[in-house]
Amino acid sequence: MKLHYKLRGNGPLLLILQGGDGNADATDRLADHLVDHYTVLTHDRRGLSRSPIDDPDAAIDLSTHSQDVSHLLAALTDEPALVFGSSIGALIGLDLISRHPEQVRLLIAHEPPATHLLPEPERDQAAADQEEVETLYRRHGLREAMTKFMAIAAIRYDDREDDVEIPPPAPDRIANLDFFLTHDAPAVRRYRLDLPRLRAIAQRIVPAGGADAESLSRRCVHMLAAELDQPLMDFPGGHTGFLLRPRGFAARLHQVLTDSVTTGSNAADD
Repeated sequence: MKLHYKLRGNGPLLLILQGGDGNADATDRLADHLVDHYTVLTHDRRGLSRSPIDDPDAAIDLSTHSQDVSHLLAALTDEPALVFGSSIGALIGLDLISRHPEQVRLLIAHEPPATHLLPEPERDQAAADQEEVETLYRRHGLREAMTKFMAIAAIRYDDREDDVEIPPPAPDRIANLDFFLTHDAPAVRRYRLDLPRLRAIAQRIVPAGGADAESLSRRCVHMLAAELDQPLMDFPGGHTGFLLRPRGFAARLHQVLTDSVTTGSNAADD
């Protein structure tokens, strides 16, 4: 499997794991505000854009994606990396650090949709809502599925910085959304965090949530912070703050990374 990736900037390696159907280009605006401090690494997840798969029917779960990331990091560096992941990217980051802790210096996990952490009956309702998105896509197509998905995630495109414009869909966007809703969304719904492993390295995990919206994923990250006995860090915007508020989000990301490195809470040999 060959993964397309991008490297930009100077400084310690910062891997950004995008949410949703985002490819290596999805966080370019965020990276623009980070490249003076970090070497920013992004990639097209398996099945997206320039990382096609040979067998479209092959089973893919989040451990598949985290193993891909592990191989990518191993090919690029001998040092543990800083990692930021949002949504599915946060889950992939959590799986990566639980399986390969030696490769991650610090993980900022922004609103991972780990619905299995929620109390009942909210847990069952969340799983039903997630499954409904997949069913709507199969039966009625992309528009209805994404309308439901955006409602669950509390995404508001008007909540953005003044100079941020919503770009027209790239030519591969429909194919990426199809792959996400067919393969990755069900994988997210089925995924379960390895809490014992995560608790053992909790000092190197920063749970993070959007400050401007109460969403399913924000409630999930509240529960993750409690499970790991770590403080929840607020970031600008909501679930997609890293896309819609890139300037403020990058400043907060740099602050949290700097503070965490300075306090030594990210020691790779914990």
